[in-house]
Amino acid sequence: MSDALLNALAEALAEVVTLIDTCDDDVLDPDTAVKWLESTGFLLDRLPPADRRELAALVRRAAGRHSEDGWRGDLLRVPDGFGLDDDQHERYCDAVEHLVEEFARAVRDVDPSTPVPTCPGWTVADLVKHHGTTHRWMEHVVRTRATERVWAREVPLDLPEQPSAYPDWMARNAEAALRTVRKVDPDLPMWSYGADQRVAFFPRRLLFEAVIHLADAELALGREPRIAAGTAADGIEEFLENLPHYSWIAEPVGALPDGSIAFLAEDTGAAWTISFGGAGFSWTKTASAAPVAVAAPAADLLLLLYGRRRPDADRFTITGRRAVLDAWLGATAF
Repeated sequence: MSDALLNALAEALAEVVTLIDTCDDDVLDPDTAVKWLESTGFLLDRLPPADRRELAALVRRAAGRHSEDGWRGDLLRVPDGFGLDDDQHERYCDAVEHLVEEFARAVRDVDPSTPVPTCPGWTVADLVKHHGTTHRWMEHVVRTRATERVWAREVPLDLPEQPSAYPDWMARNAEAALRTVRKVDPDLPMWSYGADQRVAFFPRRLLFEAVIHLADAELALGREPRIAAGTAADGIEEFLENLPHYSWIAEPVGALPDGSIAFLAEDTGAAWTISFGGAGFSWTKTASAAPVAVAAPAADLLLLLYGRRRPDADRFTITGRRAVLDAWLGATAF
C-alpha cells in the first residue's frame, strides 16, 4: 500500500471519528455515536502494537496538515483517545500479569500428572515448572543487566518439593520478574537471545511465553484457547523477528529448499509472507504470491506457527503446495 493511500486512510479515519465524537445530539443519536466509537476502538485494539504506533503517527501527521484551529486539536486527540501509542512496555507487563493469573487459576487444582498433548512427554507439573523457570531466569537476566548469555540452569530455582505447590511458586516468580522489568528503562541496551538487544525484548517475550503456555494448559484441560487477534498478530511478528536468532530453528530452516508461504489473518486482514532457502530467511507484512497460502484467524495462525495446531484442522484454508508448508512446520517445530 502506498504512503499516499495510507495517509489518506488515516486522515479519513481521524476525521470520521472526530465528527462522530463532536456531533450535536440532535444530528446523531448519542447511543449510536457511542456504539460506533466503541466498534472503532475494538477494531483498532486488534491491531498489533507496531501498526497502532504507525497509525498514531499518521493521524498526527494528518492533523498537522490542518490550520491551527479547533479541528486540528480534535484530530490530535484521536490517538490518545484510542490508546494507539500507549506505553508499550507497560502494556506488555500488564498483559503478562493478567495471563499469568489466568494460567495459575487454570492449573492450581489440576492433577500435576495430567498429560499436556501439545508438549509431548510433558505433564502439567512439567509445564508449570518450565513457565516458572522462565520467569525466574528472565528476572535474573534483567536485574543483573546481563551482557552475555546466561543459562537457566545457572539460576537457583528454589523449586518446591511437591508439584502441587508449583503454581504458587510460578506466580511468585512472575510477580518478581514483572517488578524488576517495570523498574528498568525498556530502551536500556543489554544481552538478549532475540533480535531486540534491549530490556524491551523481555516483557514482549514473556507475553508470548504466557500466551502459548496458557494455550497448552487450556488444551490439556479440554478448553479452547482465547487469544485476542491483535495479540496474536503481534506474536506472529515477534516469532518471525526472532527466528534468525533461534539457532535450533534457524539452522533447520536454512537447510530447507527454496520456498515461501503466505499467511493471511482472516479476522484482522493482516498478512505475512515468509521466504527461505539458499538466500536465507526473510519476511514481509504483505500477502505476496507464494507456492502455498494459509488463511485462518490470527490466533490459529499463531498456534500453528508454535506447533499447537495441526494444519489439517478445519479452521485452516490451505491453497497450493501443502508439502512446502509441511516442510516449514517440521523445520520450525519447538
